[in-house]
Amino acid sequence: MPHLCAQGATTILFCASLVFVPAALGQDRSSQDEASQEQITQSQGGKDPLLLIDQNGFMLRGHLQAGVNGVVEHNLFWDLADLVAPGVDTDAQWLEGYIEPGLSFTLDLDNSVVLYGKVSAIASGTLGIDAFDTGNTGAITLEEGYLALRTTNQNGPTIDLSLGPRDFVAGSGMLLANGGSNGFERGALKLGPHKAWGMAALGTIGLDDVKGTAFYLEPNEQRDNETGTKIVGVDLRYDKTTQTFVGGTLGHVPESTSPYPKAAPGGIGAPELIPDGRKGLSFINLYGRGNPFNPENESFFLSGDIAYEWNPRIDMSAWGGRAQIGYTFADAPWTPSLSYTFQTFSGDDPTTSRFERFDPLYYEGSPDAWATGSKSSLVFNNSNVNAHQLALSVKPTQVDTITLRYAHIRANELGSPIQFGQGARTIEVSGQPYQIAGVTNAHLSDDFFIEYNRVLSPNAFLTAGFSVSIPGEGIREITQKDTIWSGGFVNVVVNF
Repeated sequence: MPHLCAQGATTILFCASLVFVPAALGQDRSSQDEASQEQITQSQGGKDPLLLIDQNGFMLRGHLQAGVNGVVEHNLFWDLADLVAPGVDTDAQWLEGYIEPGLSFTLDLDNSVVLYGKVSAIASGTLGIDAFDTGNTGAITLEEGYLALRTTNQNGPTIDLSLGPRDFVAGSGMLLANGGSNGFERGALKLGPHKAWGMAALGTIGLDDVKGTAFYLEPNEQRDNETGTKIVGVDLRYDKTTQTFVGGTLGHVPESTSPYPKAAPGGIGAPELIPDGRKGLSFINLYGRGNPFNPENESFFLSGDIAYEWNPRIDMSAWGGRAQIGYTFADAPWTPSLSYTFQTFSGDDPTTSRFERFDPLYYEGSPDAWATGSKSSLVFNNSNVNAHQLALSVKPTQVDTITLRYAHIRANELGSPIQFGQGARTIEVSGQPYQIAGVTNAHLSDDFFIEYNRVLSPNAFLTAGFSVSIPGEGIREITQKDTIWSGGFVNVVVNF
């Protein structure tokens, strides 16, 4: 956030909150950029252009993904920077990009066993100064680098074992999805190309439509924000189709130096930092999606997620959840799709000694996943917030999609951190100065976002978007003005 890292005795705004932001980014990355190898092969008339070797049970394939994104922002963060640096420029323009080459292989062994693996690296960077006052940076890092073994039994259970950096998503991505950190020294803040975990040990047993996965995860963090977090757990799910599923995830964090911000008693005063707060965290996440009235009709869906977190070491008890309903008018012109989402995440109650602030961990922060708003998702992580969100999507042609999103965002607990020190300022109580954190009015913002996606080819995708965020009374009480934050982007992503 531009120029907001100035701190004084009476004003602490968003500087420390940047610890949590990167996992929620990637909001401008094309929703089309995960085209499958099968789609690519079909587009080439059955010939895969990057298939290098395919003989005697051995297959070697190349991979290439790249993207470039131009971003313009006006009145960043509702001009909150004015509170610590009056007159500072809160507009920004930057260009970011990445390229990710890779190789994957499969080798058929005896007894229906396949050895496989993948290695890829990302070169990413930013030209200009981005929304968090960082720019002209870049890095080359390993993205995936795993070796795995799976069985291919037609009858009976299958086994899949994997070790090394790779993607892994538990459930709908509420807690465990985005294992890589973006922006800052790596650049490409909004494209968010880094998603793989820095280390992942996965063991999956599957039988028919049921599979269970035991996991050990370490996030791929940046040098200036390493927390040493380690996560272990299991995920069990049943998939009837790709859009109809139910499951649950149970996890534990044995190691982490990530601190937690605890609300001051009564919400009066600066928040207290709990050192190593995440260490010892346990969580359970139940999730599901489908059409309970007609399972074969996927035009209508209901989905739900609920998570509970606890940590006896710091007397923590927190919760979060989401409910969604949606319908696709498959026979109508332009195939409109309408959905409503309500999601909520507990905040730390200033009137109790218990710690209740929800830890979103490594959630998927794209607009069609777990983002809280569009612009506001760069500010409000999924802690101490709730949001009513509407999305309408239409397809004028087979290759064009237009999506309009609206989000009404509120705080769950007043006088309690939404991020580290968010909204902290000095007020007078009975003539005495006190520092408070959070907001004194629950209404945070209203976001409007229009996005256009076009399939340029089976391997290339264009995305453009424009969004505005109107501050709610909670933010206006801090800024003392009605500044509207607006901005847009255009990006192209190719995937081979």
